[in-house]
Amino acid sequence: MESKHKTQLRPDYLLIITILALLLIGVFMVYSASAIWADYKFNDSLYFAKRQLLFATVGLVAMFSVARVPYQVWRTYSKVILITCFILLVAVLIPGVGLVRGGARSWIGVGAFSIQPAEFMKLGLVIFLSTYLAEKQRYITSFKEGFLPLLLLIFTGFGLIMLQPDLGTGVIVILTCFVLLFVAGARISHFVGLGILGVIGFTGLIISAPYRINRITAFLNPWEDPLGNGFQIIQSLYAIGPGGLLGMGFGNSLQKFFYLPEPHNDFIFAILAEELGFIGALILISLFFILFWRGTKIGLAAPDKFGMLLGLGITVMIALQVIINMSVVIGLIPVTGITLPFLSYGGSSLTLTLAAMGIIINISKYSNE
Repeated sequence: MESKHKTQLRPDYLLIITILALLLIGVFMVYSASAIWADYKFNDSLYFAKRQLLFATVGLVAMFSVARVPYQVWRTYSKVILITCFILLVAVLIPGVGLVRGGARSWIGVGAFSIQPAEFMKLGLVIFLSTYLAEKQRYITSFKEGFLPLLLLIFTGFGLIMLQPDLGTGVIVILTCFVLLFVAGARISHFVGLGILGVIGFTGLIISAPYRINRITAFLNPWEDPLGNGFQIIQSLYAIGPGGLLGMGFGNSLQKFFYLPEPHNDFIFAILAEELGFIGALILISLFFILFWRGTKIGLAAPDKFGMLLGLGITVMIALQVIINMSVVIGLIPVTGITLPFLSYGGSSLTLTLAAMGIIINISKYSNE
């Protein structure tokens, strides 16, 4: 039986300060990166910044509200949460319900705004797997009784996400879930076999969609098609290069003048590096490092298995997004369409990320530190 621990009722203030700092940087960078685009498209240079500020406010309300909810509550409702996420993933695929943007049917309209069900699924799976693995960890070493059923569940969610299609989010879901399975004690031999199948399946996914092949070729040699498939990564590097040590100054980016497509979204880190330079990028990376450090420490210090897996799962989920996004922006991996947490423009991603951080803040109140 797991031991009971009294709450200290003192959240991790360093984590909270780090989140607020990242959020503040995000709002300012969305304004700087989007002002020209917003003025041209909506005749309002503050259009995206105002909406991002609204999303941040809603997200903060969600974060501090969730932080007041004992994290064990999520264990009780894990099945309901997961089923709801699956219903939303199916609903978004229905014509007339799901909204198509950029060739992907990934959003459901809610009034003047929209939600992205795949974002909910990321957190929903982390909560469910943390619950299942905490209660039935003894089965995880058995392929048939423990590993296989969870694989079927994970790949069902992945398959629905790929029908949109959204490979970037799907990759985050798969990797986060696999890390949780590994931490919970799954056999290495199971991962080896799965890795082989994964490489085959991933190759099939790339071959089945010409635009994914184009992204690979653009990554390998963007200059082969500088005005087509290689355009985005080239413009991103053109933004980062001139930034130098101290940058060109806040608001002085040149690439946001319609060179780098929608710079307030996936490639906002490139604009930050251009305007704030190496020092600004280093400060941002340091803040993310503090976030991951505190999240990992809180998870490891949780009083029970569920709290540990939940804290680590959320931390890994966000860390993977940051690492993949920054790697894309600096040209280390092909374009994936993954946003930069806390900084990229968007309501669903920002709100869900802050709500997830609320869970970690609550876990920190019960820490054994």
